[in-house]
Amino acid sequence: MVLSGMRVTCADVYLSTSTSLKALKVHPYLKGFAGHLMPRQGDIDRDLTLAQVGRLMPWHGFVHPEEIVDSLNRLIKDEMGGKRVFFSFYEEPTFAAQTGLFFFRGKPGAPFAVVCPGGGFAYVGSLHEGFPLAQAISQRGLNAFVIQYRLGGARRACEDLAQALAWIADHARALGVAKYDYSLWGGSAGARMAAYLGSYGTPTFGARSVVKPAAVIMAYTGHTDYTDHDPPTYAIVSRNDPIADADTMRKRLIRLAALGIPTRFHLCRYAGHGFGLGTGSDAQGWVDEAVDFWIEQIKGKGNENKDSRQGS
Repeated sequence: MVLSGMRVTCADVYLSTSTSLKALKVHPYLKGFAGHLMPRQGDIDRDLTLAQVGRLMPWHGFVHPEEIVDSLNRLIKDEMGGKRVFFSFYEEPTFAAQTGLFFFRGKPGAPFAVVCPGGGFAYVGSLHEGFPLAQAISQRGLNAFVIQYRLGGARRACEDLAQALAWIADHARALGVAKYDYSLWGGSAGARMAAYLGSYGTPTFGARSVVKPAAVIMAYTGHTDYTDHDPPTYAIVSRNDPIADADTMRKRLIRLAALGIPTRFHLCRYAGHGFGLGTGSDAQGWVDEAVDFWIEQIKGKGNENKDSRQGS
């Protein structure tokens, strides 16, 4: 491989846990969007390695740097193969500088997921519960996006998610994703985003109307708000979560089920909060379970989504 007259080997291009964050800024395949990989603007300049990024995400547990490196190397591999992985969904420069979508491709034409990482609206934990989850979803043949949204509160973040969904719908053919049967995923604050959009739709948050999601996937949140027309919902939380009360989520799903809305509730015992893929905890394997739930909703609805378009 030759870059700008200089020979670069794959060993030089791919990352390891000892790679410094600052090295990402000059990486030939990441430098254009390296700052968007980080939990906060400016974190790219911290004197840390990828093995130490857990320090940047204090509300997350079971952080495995090897999983982070593997998902970042997937982005690099796609970029090397000519597959664009980062997209802006705002034209306004100030908003575009703070937001974006990372794309993990599955099968062409397959439905897509949008993963909303958490962080209390104070940071975006994409490194831990965004990229690894999206990679796992894509390995099931489904397409997956990870959203980088503006910090500062749920309303602002939901406006970004609504705009991103409208942008994906407008560019679905070019992206190679199905326009319907998508799912919204989120952990903690990100789960609130997914739930709000599932409950109230994109127009509530300033974007054009798009079809509702086939499923909402919520991890470790105490979100209580719901409507009588919420999408099918999968939720996972741990009994020992110090932030999200497990009974709160269980009761929310009981109320949804009473309305005839399909639900599935997964209670863990020792996964804590912010466990991402759940590797090393009793949440391990939950992503496949959630994907199965999503697929069940698609199969159960048949072509219903196509017959209930909402301005898309």
